Amino acid sequence: MTQKDITFVADFLTEHFNEAPELYNRKGKYFNVERVGQYLKDEDDDLVSPPNTEGNQWFNFLKNSTHLKESPLLFPYYPEKSLHFVKKQMEGVIDRCLQKPADVIGKSVHQAVCMSLYKTSQSEDSTPQLFKLPFLWNDKTSNIHYVLFTILENSISKIHILRRHTDTSRSVSNGILAVDFGNFLNNSINESSDSRCYSCLDAHFYDDETVTVVLKESVEQEGKERVLAQLPLS
Repeated sequence: MTQKDITFVADFLTEHFNEAPELYNRKGKYFNVERVGQYLKDEDDDLVSPPNTEGNQWFNFLKNSTHLKESPLLFPYYPEKSLHFVKKQMEGVIDRCLQKPADVIGKSVHQAVCMSLYKTSQSEDSTPQLFKLPFLWNDKTSNIHYVLFTILENSISKIHILRRHTDTSRSVSNGILAVDFGNFLNNSINESSDSRCYSCLDAHFYDDETVTVVLKESVEQEGKERVLAQLPLS
């Protein structure tokens, strides 16, 4: 260590670990702990060196505001407590806020329809992920809910579109269908090629009428292995 390092450590110890007789009657160590570390301790004891809030503009603003002083919308401040304590307090408040909506929403959810998409082996360890790219879209104009996805084992060149009416008592035509990309782009890219085949890398709704897909050419060729296509739902 250099003399500068030693001086730095000595100054740190002198500043933060001086004896503090006024703390002798308090629980814990009889010296001032490092001011940052005390906020991160996993304990609910009061801070050994609480911050000085005198002159703080925010506290002065709250103190002088009759409407905000006792507002239930403001999270209470605990100047004597660590961040660990405040975090636990806030988590408790958030849990209580979310519990009622979770109960109400949970009781209102029910199964509208059941479709068998594919079958897997009994052993979960050997089962690959077959369901990919689930993308949800809600058409508020026609009240139709869409799900885009692909099934790898079935065909990597197909994208499936599931349609359900937001009113579960109503049905829609072509509730589920598949679009096979295969070699449908051959005429537009290369008239003479019959070997090109495309699989879907990603798919999202662009708007209520259009689906955007990223296609990958199965035979890698520089400059022609990716295609961005806009497909009308109609």
